[in-house]
Amino acid sequence: MAELATIARPYAEALFRAAPKGEAAGWAEQVAALGAVAADPALRQFADSPKVAAQQVFDLVVGVAKQSLVPGVQNLLRAMIENGRLSALPEVAAQFHALVNASSGVSDATVYSAYPIEPAALADLVVTLEKRFGRKLSATVALEPELIGGVRVVVGDEVLDTSVKARLEHMKVALTA
Repeated sequence: MAELATIARPYAEALFRAAPKGEAAGWAEQVAALGAVAADPALRQFADSPKVAAQQVFDLVVGVAKQSLVPGVQNLLRAMIENGRLSALPEVAAQFHALVNASSGVSDATVYSAYPIEPAALADLVVTLEKRFGRKLSATVALEPELIGGVRVVVGDEVLDTSVKARLEHMKVALTA
């Protein structure tokens, strides 16, 4: 939703400017945990109730997140609750994560595979993908059995599909053309 992205951008940028250089990744983890909590519809309904004080919402979110927060992240959470922007917190977390990655020259990569990938094989694959995409990658693996075999890698808006399913689709197109 464009509106949430627009609302979230100033919060994410302000938090990024406030985060000390070496600690931004740790802050990103805390904001991601808060974003996951804020994504819960029941919590948002509770937070939107006029009978609930901002401090109660803050205490609940921090309690559910089960993390000790650095003062900068606490200030972000307080500001978002007081301004009625708790629903934008998951988007703030995503944008803050993107800013941290951009500053460190790392891109997120999702590797879709039909089967689980061993850590050593994933490390080898990441090295190959970093050469292919020309940048450092932070890879996560997602299982997608319909690929049959091979992998499909998504880095930002770039896709590298070497799956059996893709090859069969190419063959189907070639044979019916």
